[in-house]
This record gives sequence, structure tokens and C-alpha cells, in this order.
Amino acid sequence: MAYLLPHEQNGRNWAILKAEHVTRLDLNFAELVDSLEEELARAGAVETREGRDRAILIGVTGRDRMAAEESLEELAELARSAGLTVAATILQKRPSFDPRFLMGKGKLSELMIQALQLGSDLLVFDAELTPSQVRSITDFTELRVIDRTQLILDLFAQRARSREGKLQVEMAQVKYLLPRLRGRDDALSRLTGGIGGRGPGETKLEIDRRRMQERLHRLSRELEKVRAQRRVRREGRRRHHLPILSIIGYTNAGKSTLFNTLTHASVLSEDKLFATLDPTTRRLRFPREREVIITDTVGFIRNLPKNLLEAFKATLEELEEADLLIHVIDLSHPRFMDHMAAVDSILASLNLTHKPVLKVFNKMDLVPPNLAALQARIHQGVAISAIDERTLPPLIARLEDWVEDSARRLEAEKEKALAADLLDTAVWE
Repeated sequence: MAYLLPHEQNGRNWAILKAEHVTRLDLNFAELVDSLEEELARAGAVETREGRDRAILIGVTGRDRMAAEESLEELAELARSAGLTVAATILQKRPSFDPRFLMGKGKLSELMIQALQLGSDLLVFDAELTPSQVRSITDFTELRVIDRTQLILDLFAQRARSREGKLQVEMAQVKYLLPRLRGRDDALSRLTGGIGGRGPGETKLEIDRRRMQERLHRLSRELEKVRAQRRVRREGRRRHHLPILSIIGYTNAGKSTLFNTLTHASVLSEDKLFATLDPTTRRLRFPREREVIITDTVGFIRNLPKNLLEAFKATLEELEEADLLIHVIDLSHPRFMDHMAAVDSILASLNLTHKPVLKVFNKMDLVPPNLAALQARIHQGVAISAIDERTLPPLIARLEDWVEDSARRLEAEKEKALAADLLDTAVWE
């Protein structure tokens, strides 16, 4: 007879009761169970009072362990931003992934014991699980199971405030859930007619799929209306010939803080991933009496779900109209170089590599001065602290110079086009 221990002892999570024979086992079973449940409940008492889900984060890797640990750390930040309590993190290195459970079955059994000890009922995998893997792990552990993609979608759903943002997130969620619908019965016949084709009608699974397909179609139509409205607004801006500057960057790099400092706006800015989801646009007048339009956009992250990129196409189209991309980088983050590479990769997937980019290294007050100066020189960028207006004049000067150079190039192109038209007219005459 064995039972779980509230805390690990001598490398084991369980204890075994020994007796010569089962009939000679002297044990008050009810008292033992009550005391164990009391100790297990006491271990997670604080989190239970807070009413937050306790999650165990799981990473399975066959590659470099350090890269996997960094990815798990980012998953932990996502979980905390979504309101979860991280009870534990587990990383397993395997030569190959288990096609059914992703991780080893033995390790999954140990995980069930650890979940019971920690009072956790949610497993979050740092990977994109297939529908069959989610079903297999859920059936084996009897715990709730989500992957990195679903966690990001849930976080976006919490952050969406505008109607447009909610539509985009819902569309991404429907696309994610559609292939993951599962049936509980074997009568998967369609509603058909004719000899040999008659069945009991549509099952609940097929009805759910059809409804989700209809929902997806309706969301697509509504988002197309949103894109049309955005195109109309962009045409209005184009008629005023105002340069458009878009702030981009990895999530939590300080984009909204910089936007607020430059424009004196009140966009929500928190030390959380994806604190700002809905794009915001303001006019900005420079000291040299030049006006521009500046936009704060949604943050990027590594392995951003494809469905999310497609759903946010209406928002990301703003970047296509931008004349300059202001890439904000959190210089204090130990993996800021990886973040820069992730943003560049997403820009490439959006076919935006032809856009001019100004790299802005934020949080220079949290790093040695020589590091900020070195990175700004290497990448021909600017080092600032978005919370300190006194550090912004070099950035504003660079933006003003770019706007004036852009205006001169535009005038030169107009003159060249006019000269070409006059030449064509003269030749025709």
C-alpha cells in the first residue's frame, strides 16, 4: 500500500506501508486520508485564496537545452501575464518526441503525482500540440491541457478592448479550435438522402463544426469591413501627405511607454506581455514645425501563431502604409538580440523588409552606458529611456532629419516626374 507525500522525501514523492500480510495492516485509513489532504491543501493555500489557476509548464526538447530553458522562461512570463500561477516548470530532453504524448509516458506519470502534490490541474506545453496529442495527454492524466498557442490566444482575448480586436482574436480562436473538435460517439453520419445513404442525421460534432464554419465565415466578412474602413482612413491620411511612423518591437519592449511619452497619450502600458493589443494613432508635431502620424502597434513574439498573424492582418496592414518603422528594443533583456531577430523574421513573413527601420534601444538607464553606445553605433540607432523625456532629443532629431530627407526625396521625385511629362508632351507635339 502506498500513498502520496505532501513534499518530496529522499528523492521520492510517495511512501509505502509495509506489513506481513494485508490483514495485519494496522491503519486508521480515514485519519490518514484526512491528514494528507490537509497537508496537501496547506501547500497551495495562498494560491487557492487568490482564486488563480495553478499551472505546470512543460518543455520537451531535442535541441540545445539552454535555448529550451529560455523558451520556458518566456512561457512563464506569458502564463503570469495571463493570470496563472506557475506551480512548477519541467524540461525533458529526448532524442525524439513521443508521437502520442510528446514526452515519455513514465515522465508523464511522475507529472501526475507532482500535479497532485502541488494542487495543479492545468498543464501548459511549450509547443504546438496536435489535436490527438491533447486528447491522449488529457485522457491519460485527467488534467486540463493547453499548448503555447492556446495560451497566447487566451492572453490576447483578455487584452482585446476594441470591437476590431475582439473580432480578430475570436477569428484566431475559431481557426485554432475547429480541427480540435472531438466526438463522443461512433454515429458520425452526415444528413444524406437516397438508398443506402440514409442515416440518423447530423451528430453533435458535425453540428458544432458547421456552426463554427458559419461563425468563421461571418467573422471574415466583418473583418473585411474593418479592412475597408481602415483603407478609407489611410486614403484620408495620404491626401494630407503626412509621413506615417509605426512603432514596432518585441512585446514588453516599451513601445506604448515611448508612444505615451512622445504624444502625451494615455495608452495602457504595463510590465506585462501584450499589455497593449489595439493599435493607437496620434498626430505628432516636431520642434521644426513638421507634422507626422505615429502609430503604436501590437507587440511581436517568437513563434507567433500563424492563425493570429492571419487574423490580425487588418491591424498589420497599417505597417504596409508606414513610411518608417521605429523598432523599439529592450536593451536590458538578456536575450535582446534574439528578440531583434524574431522581429526581423516576422517582418520578413509580412513582406516588409523593404521598409526603412530605425532601431531604438530602450531602457538605457538599466544597462552600462558603453553597451547602449555600442549597440546604437553598430545598428546606426538611438539609445533612450522611454520613461525619461530628457533622453529623447537625439531620437526626435533623427526622426526630424528623416522626415526632412523624405520630403526632399518626394519633391525631387515629383520634379523628375513633371520633367518627364513635359518631355513626353514636347516629343508628341
